[in-house]
Amino acid sequence: MSCEKSDLTELANNERRRVLHFAGAALVCSVTPLASWAAELASSGTPSILAVRVWPASDYTRVTLEHDLPLKFSNFLLENPDRLVVDIEGIELNKVMESLSGKVSPDDPYIKLLRASRFKPGVVRLVMELKTKVVPQVFTLKPVLEYGHRLVLDVYPQNPTDPLLALLENREEPKLEPRSAAVHTTKKTAAVDRMVTITLDPGHGGEDPGAVGKRGTFEKNVTLAIASRLKQHIDSEPNMRAVLTRDSDFFVPLGLRVQKARRLQADLFVSLHADAWIKPEARGSSVFVLSEGGATSSAARWLAQKENSADLIGGVNIGVKDPVLARTLLDLSQTATISDSMKLARTLLGELGTINTLHKSGVEQAGFAVLKAPDIPSVLIETAFISNPEEELKLADERYQDKVAEAVLKGIRGYFIKNPPPPKSRQA
Repeated sequence: MSCEKSDLTELANNERRRVLHFAGAALVCSVTPLASWAAELASSGTPSILAVRVWPASDYTRVTLEHDLPLKFSNFLLENPDRLVVDIEGIELNKVMESLSGKVSPDDPYIKLLRASRFKPGVVRLVMELKTKVVPQVFTLKPVLEYGHRLVLDVYPQNPTDPLLALLENREEPKLEPRSAAVHTTKKTAAVDRMVTITLDPGHGGEDPGAVGKRGTFEKNVTLAIASRLKQHIDSEPNMRAVLTRDSDFFVPLGLRVQKARRLQADLFVSLHADAWIKPEARGSSVFVLSEGGATSSAARWLAQKENSADLIGGVNIGVKDPVLARTLLDLSQTATISDSMKLARTLLGELGTINTLHKSGVEQAGFAVLKAPDIPSVLIETAFISNPEEELKLADERYQDKVAEAVLKGIRGYFIKNPPPPKSRQA
């Protein structure tokens, strides 16, 4: 991938355009048609709510209110019934806010009803009726790319399900005869003496669409589709199981993706993406691992910077960063883990080369935040270029998605044949 300065400048401009393309196709989105009215309010210094998006998921539900100017707010919880109340100052009720009641799906796991009303002059009260006890996070995000200011309401369950316990409840570990090695091989198959857990990470999601192809294919949808197929293949293996960092269209912060894998005591972490470049002829699959030093190419460095910006686009409440996790993400003294990651990446690259052109013949390295678990071999796969019209068609095709899933499974099998998983005192 040749990477000139002009290319990188144009790529930055494309990043801005892709979010504009995405904003009109959000899962639940209401944008006021009164653009001129909103412009008048903005010029007068009065904030206006321009769009509302709701992202329900089993992990948490997010409500995003996009507005044109900074605003002030306060929030509190009420009981009997359980409600989250947010008072927004300096705005007036408009059609977007009035439409809130129709934005919540009946099967939302946490929100029963959402409504807004004029509480007093200059204050709009938003009331969220809840289905269960929650721990809310209410925070603002500054404009980024084509997003304006955002007021974010995240509602997390007060008693979240422990992912490790959920795995143990959903699937019993097979009873196997003790063997001296963790894996034994028969021809090209591997039998694992304990349950191996693989964390699959579908890139992007929710507010962060990832790259968008010329035909309107969203990277976040492609990655989830491939990851879901790969999970089915892995779960059909006798001694393997897969866990997704997200199982629907919602945003997961980069650090939380790593944290989920570590809580599950995962044996591998595989992050799935669909590459984009300014030149439509760029094509092929790539596999990346973490770099302790510089990136292997300027394009790899740019890609890592783009992927690491997902938290800015998707939106993270920086006030609740886990200090332990923060230290983990800054710890680059992971020589042994990177060595294992490289072994996995080479095997995966070989299998991907049987179904698609390889963008480069070797594994690339860069400082991807999502690959920084210090104790889990981790790789990032760029399945194909969504910016290439031919590869965009393939990425949207279910048959190709399944081919990618099968190739990755073969790569994982091949890795474990040569690198048997060590025993664990507490088996995940």
